[in-house]
Amino acid sequence: MSRVLSRVLGRCIGLDVHLDFIEIAICEEGRVYSAGRVSSTPEGIKTLAESLAPTDRVALEVTGSSREIARLLEPHVKKVIVVSPGDTGISQARAKTDRLDARTLAKLLWTGELEAVWMPPEWIARMRRRLARRDQLVRARSRVKNELHAVLMRCLKGRPPVSDLFGVKGRDWLRGLELPDVEDETVKAGLRHIEFLDAEIEQVERLIAQQALESAQIKRLMTVPGVNVICAAIFLAAVGDIRRFKGSRPVVAYLGLDPRVYQSGSGPARGGRISKQGSPRARWALVEAARSVAQQPGPMHAFYERLRARKGHNSAIVAVARKLVVLF
Repeated sequence: MSRVLSRVLGRCIGLDVHLDFIEIAICEEGRVYSAGRVSSTPEGIKTLAESLAPTDRVALEVTGSSREIARLLEPHVKKVIVVSPGDTGISQARAKTDRLDARTLAKLLWTGELEAVWMPPEWIARMRRRLARRDQLVRARSRVKNELHAVLMRCLKGRPPVSDLFGVKGRDWLRGLELPDVEDETVKAGLRHIEFLDAEIEQVERLIAQQALESAQIKRLMTVPGVNVICAAIFLAAVGDIRRFKGSRPVVAYLGLDPRVYQSGSGPARGGRISKQGSPRARWALVEAARSVAQQPGPMHAFYERLRARKGHNSAIVAVARKLVVLF
């Protein structure tokens, strides 16, 4: 009977993925055994795929290459499940080796204790990569700007005579300063670096906007006051298919804007700070949009003012960001 059931259910394959190799374990009829390893190359994964049966199920943890590995294996098996490392308990195990990790995945898959993470479609994955590149460029530009501010402080130049130090007039002022040689070199190199990063940021933002404006959902989000194309793109890239959430509460929790709740003994439950789970980039974009919409006349501004009077500016802005998520 167990062999018949095994043929119906298929085997469960656990893959522990590394940069150079993939450790393989198989659970068949409830028995787990190691099955060696293959290289983490297209050729190695093809060899693995050819050894699998159409009734097999495969589980692997989220890594940088998990999406491509799943894509290569999916045509050859019944199902490929990509799981979060935090859901497997592997990282907390007392004994942890590549072989044991693969066996654990295979066993958990056999017992039905693994829940797959949502894998975004290709256009969402492409948007996420572009937004991540934009983040890296903006952070690099901020580091250079901070370095130039540090030069002004070291040379006792005081406050700049312009509101925007890195606008046209501000950059002309920086170039005209009399500074020691090494500091002058830093300023000129920094300005060249900023000009390069500005051009790169402009280029990637153009690509983001072109892709975003092909989406009816992003266009709809941009009808909300204070929400620009970057904010709308970041939100949709983080959330993906909104239909996978049952209402607005799970979306708020997914983005980490839900308050933590504390309760012990017979005392009443009380709310704390937001959980900050999920995408930090999406929370930042929503808070920036909330700052903008809170300054414009309308229901959101009235909501912000009521909360600011009771809880202060920061809590009110976070509440407006949460309200934007519900509206979205």
